[in-house]
Amino acid sequence: MATRRPRRKVPPDTPPLLDAAMTPNPRQALLLEEVRARGSVSVDALAARYGVTLQTVRRDVKLLSDAGLLARFHGGVRVPSSTTENIAYRQRQHLQREAKRRIARAVAAAVPAGCSLVINIGTTTEAIAHELLHHKGLRVITNNLNVAAILSDNPECEVIVAGGIVRSRDRGIVGEATIDFIRQFKVDIGLIGISAIEGDGSLRDFDYREVKVARAIIEQSREIWLAADHSKFNRPAMVELARLDEIDMLFTDAAPPPPFPELLAAAGVNCVTGTSQP
Repeated sequence: MATRRPRRKVPPDTPPLLDAAMTPNPRQALLLEEVRARGSVSVDALAARYGVTLQTVRRDVKLLSDAGLLARFHGGVRVPSSTTENIAYRQRQHLQREAKRRIARAVAAAVPAGCSLVINIGTTTEAIAHELLHHKGLRVITNNLNVAAILSDNPECEVIVAGGIVRSRDRGIVGEATIDFIRQFKVDIGLIGISAIEGDGSLRDFDYREVKVARAIIEQSREIWLAADHSKFNRPAMVELARLDEIDMLFTDAAPPPPFPELLAAAGVNCVTGTSQP
C-alpha cells in the first residue's frame, strides 16, 4: 500500500480551475488525493490540512464537484458515487480503515458472551469479525465467507455459513436459498452493514439480492444493530433496505451530521460513537 504523501502547503492564491474540463491546479489535485485516500473529509479538515481559508476550500470543492470529480454533502466532501453501483470491494477495504476499526471495537464491546448473531456482507462487518476473535460462546450465522473465515479462528465461536450463490467480487452469499436458510433461525442480534443512509431516514444499498437477504436478517433478529461509518450519511443508493425506526442501535465513528441526530432520536435509535482508544 502506498504511503501518504507528506503534508504540503500550496499558496492560497493559486488560480482556481476556470473550466470544469481542465486539469485541477496543484492545490485541487492535493485535495482530490486526500479525499480519495479517506473516502470523505470535512471542509474544516481540508482547510486546516492545506493552510487555506474555508472560502478557498469551498470554492475548490464546488469546481471539482461541478466537474464530477467530487460529491458534496453538508459540511464536507466525498468521492463521487453512483446510485446504481457501489465502490469496488478492494477499494472499500482500504477506505475508512481506522473508522471501521473504531466501530468494530465499539460493537465488540457491546456483544455479550454466549449470544447468537447473524452478520451480513461488508467490509465493516469483516472488521467487526476481527474484534470478536476473543469472544466466548458465540453462535454466528453469516452470508459472508470472509466473516466465516475470520471467525473460524475462534475456537469458542460456532460459525454457520448460509447457502446460496457466492459473489466472486467480495465472497458474499446471496439468492433465494440464502433467504430460506436464514429464515430457519431466530437470533439475538442481527448485525448489518449498509452502503447509504439518506436524509429521509432510509437505509439503502446497491444490489437488490443483497438487500433481500438483509431484510430476512432483520425479520429473524430480536435486535438490529447497524454499523456504518460517517461516509455513509447523505450518500445515495438505489435500493431501500429499511428505515431508521427498524434499527435498535447504530454504531458509527463520528457524530452524525444534520438532520440525522433528530431522525435517530425520533426513531428511538441508540447511537454509539466509537472512540480512537485501543
